[in-house]
Parts: sequence; C-alpha cells; structure tokens
Amino acid sequence: MENKNNIPGKTTAVIAYLTIIGAIIAMSMNMEPKHSFARFHTRQAFGLHLMFHGFAIFSSVWFNQYALYGLYLCYIVLWVYGFLGALSDKEQEVPIVGPYFQKWFTFIQ
Repeated sequence: MENKNNIPGKTTAVIAYLTIIGAIIAMSMNMEPKHSFARFHTRQAFGLHLMFHGFAIFSSVWFNQYALYGLYLCYIVLWVYGFLGALSDKEQEVPIVGPYFQKWFTFIQ
C-alpha cells in the first residue's frame, strides 16, 4: 500500500483550514519541523478566517441580509478552493487575496 500523504506538512495544511482555531494550531504544529507547504496553506487559511471574521463584525454593525449572504458565499468559495488545493498537494493561492496573505502574514513560519 502506497503512502498518499507524501508531502511533508500536508496534515498541518489541512488542519489550518478547519476554523481559525485550526489555523492557530497549525501555526504551532509547524514550529518544529518547518514545512514550506504547511506554511503556505497556514497563511492562506489564517488570512481567509481573519477576513471572514473581520467582515462579519463590520457587517453586523450595519446589518444587511444580502451583504451577509455575499460574505458567506465568497468565504465558502475561497475556503473550498484553498482546502482542495491543500488536499491535492498544490500550492495555489486563493484568487485575488491570496498573494496579499503571503505578504502580510510573514510572521507565520
């Protein structure tokens, strides 16, 4: 039986997409040893979770039901894109905001 989890840090990368707590756990899991694949996806997932929570707090002040639908739809589409990239061993940035997450979250090692 062949090991399908051949990318170092794949488990950490997948955990990063499971809520913001998962992203924080993935940061601590990637402290020793450091894997570039896990670091890449942890930055993407952490950015997605922060963006979602930030916009959710912002739109809760000015409640607009349709804006919340758009927020959830955008978040789910980007989350699925990133999560499937981690599962399929690809370092693909989420559209539009992915390159910014890689620049902004350089503290994630």
